[in-house]
Amino acid sequence: MKFRDRTILVTGASRGIGAAIAKAFAAEGGLVFVNYRSSTAAAQAVVEACQAAGGQAVAIAADVTVPGEVEAMVARVAEEAGRLDVVVNNAFAPYVFDPDNRARFWETPWASYQAQIDGAVKATYTVCQAALPLMRQRGRGAIVNMATDLVARPSIAYHDYTTAKAALIGFSRNLATELGPLGIRVNCVAPGLVWPTDASGKTREAVKDQLIAQTPLGRIATPEDVTGPVLFLASDWSGFVTGQTLHVDGGLVMA
Repeated sequence: MKFRDRTILVTGASRGIGAAIAKAFAAEGGLVFVNYRSSTAAAQAVVEACQAAGGQAVAIAADVTVPGEVEAMVARVAEEAGRLDVVVNNAFAPYVFDPDNRARFWETPWASYQAQIDGAVKATYTVCQAALPLMRQRGRGAIVNMATDLVARPSIAYHDYTTAKAALIGFSRNLATELGPLGIRVNCVAPGLVWPTDASGKTREAVKDQLIAQTPLGRIATPEDVTGPVLFLASDWSGFVTGQTLHVDGGLVMA
């Protein structure tokens, strides 16, 4: 199994894409720390699914925008595992992809941008700051940050969300430059619309049909479609890959 004897932290892993990622690492033998903010029962269900898949898992609560909580989370990882090989920054501020009721630019206050920047960039910054000393001890590691294909192809103008994810990609590229000499790789995975998730629940069938018609692979992504690219970028198979953004949208960015 590819991740046997590896320790992985997945933020925002109690549901949706994060839960699928956690279970995929567990199926490959990893010890997965399932971060969540408040959904204790859901996180525990993910832990049980990870164990059923053949891996080990621990639910660990922390608001990833709060440095003290993140430091305590990473300290617990160090205490229980003694190492940290992979960090997947999947948590983000709540958002709903609703093309009909989205706020247009002139209706979007700066507070909405700030909330998304905090959820995408501040959270990733905070987790990476806390995790870096533990990762540096081994002189190797992988960080995978979850972006969006909307940065490359804003087919629907979700201004605040997409702007924050664009900043995250820039942050990730700078981090890759600086951490490369330390043996730590940093990459992004940029999915298109993923269904079903809480965020995509308000996306109408007509909109999904339009996206499917423009997508070379002819369908909408599932959470499981995202897991393989994340595991690839976290594994030794991508050992000479850093600072990249891997689009996972069935080819929609080409359209």
